[in-house]
Amino acid sequence: MIVTVVGSGSWGTAIAGQAAAHADEVRVWSFGGEAVEGINTRHRNPIYLTDYVLPENVWATDSFAEALEGTDGVILGVPSAFLRSVLEGAAPHIAPDVPVLTLTKGIEQGTGYLMSELVEDCIGNADRIAVLAGPNHAEEVCRGSLSAAVIAAQDARVAEFFKSVLLSDHFRIYVGSDLVGVEMCSAVKNVIAIVCGYLAGMGYGDNTLALVMTRGIAEISRLVHARGGQALTCMGLAGMGDLVVTCTSRHSRNRTFGEALANGGTLEEYQARTHMVVEGAQAAKSVAELARTLGVDAPITFALEAVLWRGVSKDAVFNELIERFPTEEFYGMDD
Repeated sequence: MIVTVVGSGSWGTAIAGQAAAHADEVRVWSFGGEAVEGINTRHRNPIYLTDYVLPENVWATDSFAEALEGTDGVILGVPSAFLRSVLEGAAPHIAPDVPVLTLTKGIEQGTGYLMSELVEDCIGNADRIAVLAGPNHAEEVCRGSLSAAVIAAQDARVAEFFKSVLLSDHFRIYVGSDLVGVEMCSAVKNVIAIVCGYLAGMGYGDNTLALVMTRGIAEISRLVHARGGQALTCMGLAGMGDLVVTCTSRHSRNRTFGEALANGGTLEEYQARTHMVVEGAQAAKSVAELARTLGVDAPITFALEAVLWRGVSKDAVFNELIERFPTEEFYGMDD
């Protein structure tokens, strides 16, 4: 069996290692030559997870033709802002019946597409598309730390295929069918994590962060419900599970970016320093756009959008956010 991982970031690298235990050959497509050279000569990614030694049946290329020829499954692990352009290059080399799993989290600005919808728009055949999400950081998965994820797909056979590719004694895989719920949770939790990081950086304590996470899951639930997903998904691995780890972990680029923001840093400085894309920053814009289209109240998202993309004062926005939480705990999800 041949599996192709498109993207050589932290998550793509860790997932390539996971797949290598079940596949005869794992091909990693990468943007640049440095990662390709490092993986092929030293079995290490010189940019991400640099201490992680990849199995010998993993190799890398910057050629879509080489990466995708004859592959039995494709796993997408590129940032949401680049997914469409990457797929436009890859599409001619992806056979129409090959199953595709996306690890990418986000909502496309302008179209409002979830990542599975973006993938379908680029390569067609929605039935062969699955998504993976859950409370797992690549830094811990590659070390064999006990972790779990959910794979959702319209066709249960596709979810089961990717489960068989990635399952291990330390990486538990559950399956489901609510792509909309899983993807909405995955996109919006990054927004909540930036706000939690900001408040932690400003010196707020555990009570405040618990408040924001709890109101955050309520905000996610309203958006999931309005978008046609299942509210119960918000209580699962892609929802509460991923929200908690992203809002609290030192590995979370969204949480740590929020801390940097509190200390006067900028998005551009943070991304240049870490060589990582802060998905929640882009999501603040696209989720806010979607929320307004759907008529959903999303105060945490609107606050971050105002700070990052509208030039509004951080102190004024976040102080107003904390003071404006409604007295009615559950709202916005009436049938």
